[in-house]
Amino acid sequence: MSEEFEIRNKVAESGLINFDLTTLVPKGVRKGIDLKDFLYMEMILKEKDFREKVAAINPEEYRDAYVYIYNSADAIVPLWAYFLITAKITDVTKKVVFGDKEDLEVILMHNAIQSYDFDEMRGKRVLVKGCSDKEIPENAYIELVEQLQPLVKSLMFGEACSNVPILKN
Repeated sequence: MSEEFEIRNKVAESGLINFDLTTLVPKGVRKGIDLKDFLYMEMILKEKDFREKVAAINPEEYRDAYVYIYNSADAIVPLWAYFLITAKITDVTKKVVFGDKEDLEVILMHNAIQSYDFDEMRGKRVLVKGCSDKEIPENAYIELVEQLQPLVKSLMFGEACSNVPILKN
C-alpha cells in the first residue's frame, strides 16, 4: 500500500489524552435510609421508639454500601437522630452522607477527584469525554476543570471528532 493511501489515526498521533470521568465513579451499592420510617406516625420523633428502631437495624444490610440518610417526611428531626443511625452502620459502610442519592453522588465524585493523581496530564492536551452511559453530577465537571486548569496544556470537552475547546495554557 502506498503512503499516499495509508490510513492514519490522527487522533492517536496527536498526543491527546482522552479522560473519561466515569472511570472515577466509585463502584458499589447505593442504599438510602428514610428517617420517616423511624418516626411515630411518620411525623414525630419519640426518642424511646426511635432508639428502638435504630437498635433493630441490621448493619449487615449496609455492608460495603454507600448510604444516604434523608427525611421525606415534613418533620423536624434533631441532629442527634442522624448521629444514632450513622453510628449504627458506619463500621460496615463505605460512606454515609446526609441527603438524597444525588447528594451522595456529588460527594463521592468530589472525593474521587480530590484523591486522583492527575500528574500524568501535566503539560498535555486533554479531552474530557462528553457522552457517557453513567450519570455524572455536573459539579464533578467543575471540580475537574479546577484540578486540570493549572496542569494541562489545553483542555477540551466532547469527542475527538467534535470537541469544544475550554482552555489553553
